[in-house]
Amino acid sequence: MTNKYMYFIANWKMFGGLNSLNSLHKVDRFLKNFKKNKSIKLIFCPPSTLIRPMSKKLINSRIEVGSQNCHENENYGAFTGFVNSKMLKDVGAKYVILGHSENRKCGETNKLINLKIKSALRTGLKVIFCIGETLKEKKRKITNQILYKQIKFGLQKIKRKKNILIAYEPVWSIGTGLIPKSKELFSTINFIKKKTNLNVIYGGSVNPKNIHELKSINNIDGFLIGGASQDPKKFIDIIKKTYN
Repeated sequence: MTNKYMYFIANWKMFGGLNSLNSLHKVDRFLKNFKKNKSIKLIFCPPSTLIRPMSKKLINSRIEVGSQNCHENENYGAFTGFVNSKMLKDVGAKYVILGHSENRKCGETNKLINLKIKSALRTGLKVIFCIGETLKEKKRKITNQILYKQIKFGLQKIKRKKNILIAYEPVWSIGTGLIPKSKELFSTINFIKKKTNLNVIYGGSVNPKNIHELKSINNIDGFLIGGASQDPKKFIDIIKKTYN
């Protein structure tokens, strides 16, 4: 791995209630006893309703808390139903996922994502910036062009990028059980690193069964984990197998 830290980021998506927080002690206990815990960054991104109680529960833990999205305006205003980066920071979030394909599918443009990234950085949040191609774009062999466009416009006019982490998530891989071939993934991660000079993690159907294949790709700086992160046993297994 090329980074000082190995990132394991849990994206709970729209799952979980207060009872879900009871599983955190298993992950926290594992992290405290894990020999390589100083080289790991564990970040949980639950629904916004759980950020505050999760932050309180993890107050004495090395596990950090993030959000799954934010509004582009960090000032308070008449934006019904939205939450901005200032509010998220106030309830304990330190990271925010932006540009996720599920939000791009709902109409988020590169321009809007760029505004959100700028807002989050101004507030002091660290950004997990998601990029990725669709299956149609992959078949047309324009993956690099799509990624370059997302990078170019998503990070436009952002000079200080040290608090940005890139998450490469091929859209066709999310929730399907499919992952890119190792050589293909290595090449894509390398392309992103050359264009951004930032740490790059991989997301898309990461689970205990395929982590052995994924960990062999030595330019990956960690993983953004969806469904498997909601099960503490699977999440812990992914971390263990990354180092075995």
